[in-house]
Amino acid sequence: MQIINKESKSYVTWVLLAVTIGVFIVESLVGGSQNYQTLLLMGAKTNNLVQAGQWWRLITPIFLHIGIFHIFMNGFTLLYVGQILEPMVGHWRFFVIYMLSGIMGNLASFAFGANNVISAGASTSLFGMFAAFLALGLIYRENRFLRELGKSFLGLIAVNLLMDLTMSGIDIWGHIGGAVGGLLLGYALGLPKISRPKMIFRILAILVAVAISYYMYAKGMIVYG
Repeated sequence: MQIINKESKSYVTWVLLAVTIGVFIVESLVGGSQNYQTLLLMGAKTNNLVQAGQWWRLITPIFLHIGIFHIFMNGFTLLYVGQILEPMVGHWRFFVIYMLSGIMGNLASFAFGANNVISAGASTSLFGMFAAFLALGLIYRENRFLRELGKSFLGLIAVNLLMDLTMSGIDIWGHIGGAVGGLLLGYALGLPKISRPKMIFRILAILVAVAISYYMYAKGMIVYG
């Protein structure tokens, strides 16, 4: 079983990082990355605006960050983890996991989070990346490397969620939603050129992800409508 293609470069990881840094620079120039009005202008998520029809605020927060420490930590994590995951799953799979798990995280925040707060950050996508390793460890259990990698990232998810409970200003629902998205998408996509899991299970994972996403969107619209 081929796990990492050493000839493969982490192009998508670097592009995502570059875009994220570029957006942060624009934030800083426009009015400051911690300025409420600037964050709203740039597309940060607030539940009432999503409910009002600004659905793109479920996507744009992935690239927005609040303060230099926020972008430094998320940027470093994206670069470090992305250079492991992207060569394993391939460029387009990595991009799909990153973006869609981020959107599912923002949907979870929309459905279950507080209405009067603003949220932004790539951590929804990062939790999706963590959970994708867990999915690979479950699919290819016979591979010790993937199994141990999955256990390590499961522990990382658990520790971070426990820390979320003790810290203020952290969108734990976004992290949970991102992890659920990454787990389902990782299971649906698997590793390239390997016919596992079976197509029926891939399709089922996609359907579950779609159903959960629809439920969270509908719940958010009802609660905040």
